[in-house]
Amino acid sequence: MEAGATGVTRIRAKMTRAIELAAVIGAAEVDKALGLAAIAGRFGEDDLASIPDHLATAALVGEVVAVDENHSAQPGASGWEGFGS
Repeated sequence: MEAGATGVTRIRAKMTRAIELAAVIGAAEVDKALGLAAIAGRFGEDDLASIPDHLATAALVGEVVAVDENHSAQPGASGWEGFGS
């Protein structure tokens, strides 16, 4: 539901991969990963598979940071203000 609401492409292919992943690592792990992906807005090609990998090696799940402009590594465009005037 969340993926569709954000305009994620290739939903059917990604859900097929989720079902395949559940057959390998278990439905509960994939369900947890889908929930975290939805909270964080992570619906890229390999995001779902990377979440259980991360959870297996990380400590506890902390605060989930949603992908948005407030948490961007992009410094902004203010450096371009003097150009073209």
